[in-house]
Amino acid sequence: MSARNRIADYLEHMLESAKHACSYVDGLTKENFLEDKRTQQAVVLNLILIGEEATKLLKEYEAFANAHPQLPLRNMKGMRNRIAHGYFEINLDTVWETTQTALPQLIQQLPDILDRVR
Repeated sequence: MSARNRIADYLEHMLESAKHACSYVDGLTKENFLEDKRTQQAVVLNLILIGEEATKLLKEYEAFANAHPQLPLRNMKGMRNRIAHGYFEINLDTVWETTQTALPQLIQQLPDILDRVR
């Protein structure tokens, strides 16, 4: 598999996970989200998946990562690490804000980047 195909796969996985996470909170208020453990866990799992793909891009395709500073790959990796290593200390306010701002931005950005790397 070529590097371009691998990068596209990682980006597609990120896009799919971001869409899933956003769909889980669609129509919910923050209060609903904070009361719904199942939705919290579903969103957190997808944030971990996004962080895994960001970690792969940073490690395996540093030039791509550097060429796309608009993608907050290091932040994604950092969030994944904080979640994975401190699961019972997850800041749900941050998770909620991520679903409201960062993930929608990512969903907007990724299709154009994907078009360029395919």
